[in-house]
Amino acid sequence: MTSAVNPSRIFETGFGFWESKVLLTAVELELFTKLGDQFMTGETLGKILELHPRGIWDFFDTLVALGFLNRDGDGPTALYSNTEETGLFLDKSKPSYIGGILEMANDRLYRFWNDLGPALKTGKPQNEIKHSQKPMFEVLYEDLPRLEQFMGAMRGISVGNFQAFAQKFDFSKHKSLCDVGGATGLLSSIVAGQHAHMQCTTFDLPVVETIVRRWIAKAGLSDRINVVSGDFLKDALPKADIITMGNILHDWNLEKKKHLIRLAYEALPENGVFVVIENIIDDARRTNAFGLMMSLHMLIEFGDAFDFTGADFWEWCQEAGFKRYEVMHLVGPCSAAIAYK
Repeated sequence: MTSAVNPSRIFETGFGFWESKVLLTAVELELFTKLGDQFMTGETLGKILELHPRGIWDFFDTLVALGFLNRDGDGPTALYSNTEETGLFLDKSKPSYIGGILEMANDRLYRFWNDLGPALKTGKPQNEIKHSQKPMFEVLYEDLPRLEQFMGAMRGISVGNFQAFAQKFDFSKHKSLCDVGGATGLLSSIVAGQHAHMQCTTFDLPVVETIVRRWIAKAGLSDRINVVSGDFLKDALPKADIITMGNILHDWNLEKKKHLIRLAYEALPENGVFVVIENIIDDARRTNAFGLMMSLHMLIEFGDAFDFTGADFWEWCQEAGFKRYEVMHLVGPCSAAIAYK
């Protein structure tokens, strides 16, 4: 073995769950929120979080070493504070908070990923379905606190991608947009907020309606965004110049994916646009590791659901009748796959 070859990457990945659990636990304890814009000693912060003295210094200093806390000084008198990133994105008191997805990762996903092996062996879900035998969304939607957590998680993971799409896509030729599976109405709110000529509709199950209306009212956009309730596995989609689906298509098997694409095609006018915002896997399936792991996550959550490449998406869209397509990179591993009628 040469000096250029070493096992550090193997160990880094193999013990990656250590780093993950430290950050997820800090979010669970609302450490970044309670610290806020203040500077605190470890003893003071530990008391606020109700931590046992044994773990205080190891926990906080690990967060320093990982780059999630700043520390001014050394020893018991040192002062801890949020970094620029944790202060912006992990403080619940700020509208930029994205920790909802990390809360869900800690509460649900962390333990389900322990059963990746059984998922690979059986092809069956390893989440709540494993115990209740109910479909994942039925389990999710029958418990309101869990549903609200899920909606918050989706906002956190989607906001950057939706903002990038609203900035990069040319809306000048279009007047209306319908976001299918719109959850809290985030995409509609961002587009309506940035493009005054656009009339937006957010479409989701009836149980979501109260939640989405609250979010839209909070954004001051109740007069710009229509809320329509329905089931996209049973009902036609509202008509619009642009049909969007953010992190929706990957939730389903191939049959249902093609069904949703056909529904989008039928709801669009000539020259209408169908946009899918997902962690689109590169066509060679070599570089978008997050997209590939998201597809593994779909196995754990649903069994037969999966993520896909741009080439996969175009093949299905051609079957539905779309004329052309493109992939627009948004943020990180996420892209918009866009098909034109």
